[in-house]
Amino acid sequence: MESPSRARYTFGRRSALRLFALAPAAVALTTACTPTAEEPDPLLAAATAARKDAALAEAVARAHTGLAEQAGEVAAARKAHAQALQREIDRMNPPDPDKPPSVPDPGPQQAPASAEQASAALAEALRAAKDRLGGMVPALPPYRAGLAGSISASCACLLEVLS
Repeated sequence: MESPSRARYTFGRRSALRLFALAPAAVALTTACTPTAEEPDPLLAAATAARKDAALAEAVARAHTGLAEQAGEVAAARKAHAQALQREIDRMNPPDPDKPPSVPDPGPQQAPASAEQASAALAEALRAAKDRLGGMVPALPPYRAGLAGSISASCACLLEVLS
């Protein structure tokens, strides 16, 4: 007589069918969490925008002494955002030393002529970053969603600094 515990571990036709039925779902879950080589990393645009915003804030700080302190805070925070995003991009897609960096240098930025326009330009850049990153959160894997959400919240706080 066969022991009941041994019968429990046999691999029958039903078990095989269940396994094969779940395989497409497992593949879909694992591929959904990592960007493929064909599609760009969703954080790439956010990192590029963060570098551009930092350069704009530095230009505003140099051109408008009344906004220098606030613009300096924005520049420092957006540089930190760009670095955090770049680290995450590089973690998922290790950089090729023979290719240029994935997040290009934005180059020098020109500050708007008046302090009011400069403050409005910084506020608009922060608002756009907050909305872009906040909108990404539901589609990202948990760690990346946390990063995007915290940077979005930081941009919301920086908007208060400019007020």
